[in-house]
Amino acid sequence: MTKSIILTVSFVLSGIFFSAQTLDKQAPQGFDVENPTISHGKIDTVQYLSKTVGTTRKALIYTPPGFKKGNKYPVLYLLHGIGGDEKEWFNQGKPNVILDNLYAQEKLQPMIVVLPNGRAMKDDRATGNIMAPDKVEAFTTFEKDLLNDLIPFVEKKYPVKKDRENRALAGLSMGGGQTQNFAFGNMDKFAWLGAFSSAPNTKEPGQLLPNPQDALKLKLIFISCGDADGLMPFSKRTSDYLKKNKIPHIFYIEPGGHDFKVWKNDLYIFSQLLFKPVDKSQFSNFTVLGTPAATNIRNAQYPQILPDGRVMFKIKAPEAQKVQIDLGKKYDLKKDPDGFWTGTTDPQSGSFHYYSLLIDGVAVADPSSETFYGMGRYASGIDIPFEGDDFYALKDVPHGDIHIKNFYSKVTNSWRRVFVYTPPGYEQNSSESYPALYILHGGGEDESGWAKQGKANLILDNLIAEGKAKKMIIVMPDSNIGQAGIRNFGERNLQLFERELKESVIPFAETNYRIKKGKENRALAGLSMGGIYTLYTGIQNSEMFSGLGIFSSGYMLPALQDVADKQYKFLTENKSAFSSNIRNFWISMGGKDDIAYENGQKMLKELDNIGIKYSYKDYPGGHTWPVWRNSLYEFAQGLFKD
Repeated sequence: MTKSIILTVSFVLSGIFFSAQTLDKQAPQGFDVENPTISHGKIDTVQYLSKTVGTTRKALIYTPPGFKKGNKYPVLYLLHGIGGDEKEWFNQGKPNVILDNLYAQEKLQPMIVVLPNGRAMKDDRATGNIMAPDKVEAFTTFEKDLLNDLIPFVEKKYPVKKDRENRALAGLSMGGGQTQNFAFGNMDKFAWLGAFSSAPNTKEPGQLLPNPQDALKLKLIFISCGDADGLMPFSKRTSDYLKKNKIPHIFYIEPGGHDFKVWKNDLYIFSQLLFKPVDKSQFSNFTVLGTPAATNIRNAQYPQILPDGRVMFKIKAPEAQKVQIDLGKKYDLKKDPDGFWTGTTDPQSGSFHYYSLLIDGVAVADPSSETFYGMGRYASGIDIPFEGDDFYALKDVPHGDIHIKNFYSKVTNSWRRVFVYTPPGYEQNSSESYPALYILHGGGEDESGWAKQGKANLILDNLIAEGKAKKMIIVMPDSNIGQAGIRNFGERNLQLFERELKESVIPFAETNYRIKKGKENRALAGLSMGGIYTLYTGIQNSEMFSGLGIFSSGYMLPALQDVADKQYKFLTENKSAFSSNIRNFWISMGGKDDIAYENGQKMLKELDNIGIKYSYKDYPGGHTWPVWRNSLYEFAQGLFKD
């Protein structure tokens, strides 16, 4: 039985094709307002026999302006949320109005749209407890109803194209979860996927796509969510999984929450991409907003990172006259009538970056960001994701702990702070002892650097879980000692640190933690300034260590030429002992962009002349934390091996 709601009028196909980069990224004002001067499509209510449910079920069918039975049309199946039914989209989303307006602007391929009831049970009304187990389960049952009953009905009653390339599936909330579950699970049936604000019914990515490369069969994967939607994690985890596995897709983040303002905009965007050529190379840039940086404080929406590495800032400073962001270079922000200053940077490299706000010329930390001790002061920081950063991701593996302790240094006659990482199982296995890596930060940073910016704990957690590194304790002392500043940095600082490490840090660690003693159970490493400390202390005391790691470092020349000459002379005279003691002498640089590169190369040449063996790696990235994180990742795998 068919009931006509809106009459059909003619429409002429334009034949114009659009790709992602030519679309508006947000629907314009009036996109969902009915226009009486244009042609309109038609909405019908239909009934079909569902063998899956054992009853007759209802759906709405939209046919486009100018619909002709002699033509063949592709089909979009559009699903509702947990509190809706087949009329939810029609009553609240105005799909017919949105599509009619797009047809009038010649922006759509003609298509039929089917709006089913995704609650596949005999009493499928959205009444009573919509979260009741049987009603929730009915959304899963709908997969069989869709594939075995509804699609065959539509293809028998309407002039539609029956191949997967002409069949799309989309939905909001619970329907967004159904869309992901059904489309990824039946890629022989669907080629176009649109998941709007997917709900918790969405399967885990590994269940959705156990073989992720299969998703390349789909012509379009469109995942969207409002930036203020509490269900964002369910959309983001699918996008993250697809990105990790290099599957082209659109992750469209827009202003808004979990409501039809967002979903109408999604339909406006998604429908224009259907059943026409799309440029997948542009997918990653197709979004309105970015994702909040992982370094933001709780619930802070800004700064946001866009897929191409640009960063969006939004700061409230109604009394300020000028606001800038200092992130590598200075960016001017623009003020809106509500006192918010906004702006977007150039693309940033995948890296950890320090940055500051400049408010009327005064450098301050961003109140929306975590702060990190760097540049000799506390500053804001932002981590830009990049391909290959998975080794320090927070994963579902056993985790160790970070301890913050104070000890009294007899060398400085003051209280000093140290960060200590203990591996997974340390508290439970009270009879087990561990080797120790002592690792040093760089200039302008402090003992918190490796724990916060360096993510040392996550790197070791993941390595240990993968069986790539031995369980070890990591001791992260403060290597700021003696007179501060590069101009004051010299042999006196090096000697003071050597003493403090030997007389205070190592004794404190070995007294308070279950650390195995002896050089075979002890290693020393450091980045930049910490690398110079490591060189000096390690060469002078090779009988104390089995491994040395020098990251982005080398004696600063000409300032430390005398120190370097003495060290190389000592090394020449003690070559045999050093080579016997140090089993793992590991050196890394951040490529030619590393400010320590030239000094590092001179150091390598001196080591070659002396005949000292070492391992060397260049990891492009300059003098930055991604380089040093990778250095720890590589260095730790070779430590304390029999």
